[in-house]
Amino acid sequence: MNQHGNNHGSLNVFSPGAFQPSFDPQAAAAANNYQRQRQMTLGDLLLENRIIFLQGEIYDGNANELVMKLLYLQSENRRKDIHFYINSPGGSVTSTMAIYDTMQMITPPVATYCVGLAASGGAVLLAGGAKEKRFALKNSKVMIHQPHGGVGGQVSDIEIQAEEILKTRAALNEILAEHCEKTAEEIGTACDRDYYMTASEAKEFGIVDDILTKPLGSDDDDDDDDDDD
Repeated sequence: MNQHGNNHGSLNVFSPGAFQPSFDPQAAAAANNYQRQRQMTLGDLLLENRIIFLQGEIYDGNANELVMKLLYLQSENRRKDIHFYINSPGGSVTSTMAIYDTMQMITPPVATYCVGLAASGGAVLLAGGAKEKRFALKNSKVMIHQPHGGVGGQVSDIEIQAEEILKTRAALNEILAEHCEKTAEEIGTACDRDYYMTASEAKEFGIVDDILTKPLGSDDDDDDDDDDD
């Protein structure tokens, strides 16, 4: 009888929930985040850190994608900086203007970085970054010039196309003049031919504000480490 009672008591000890692990919300969140990151592309990971990248020629496809990313990052945070890295020889003027106008329209400051080459429209986007937040890497190059465009067809069509090229040139000169703190005439003279600049020359010209030779904020980090010591 006692033995039966002991067995009955043992069954009560091993209740259905006895072997269920306790739920740890933090561990579950960490596991979900790890799994999500494994499924993300490199571009997704950069976007999550508010970094966008222009690589290669500017055309409608990548311009539309950059515009969407800028608008998305504004919806995520209207104050935090967006970091825009540029390595581009330029391209379509209308596509360049679409990106540029969006940069000026949104609320978050857009910091620009020249990595490798920012030429033609790429230089316009580089110069269009937030003041004091336009950077070039040490060995990067910048190039500005007047817009190119072929004309053809009937005489009246050629006149229309030539007039449009002149309007585009004037608009681009005004944009660079505003951001470089120069006159449109000075920009026009500089852009008569392909004008290549080193990072230091681009800084002197006013296209960038500083040259990066180490990560931003590294001096502050070093100071913090010294304070901790």
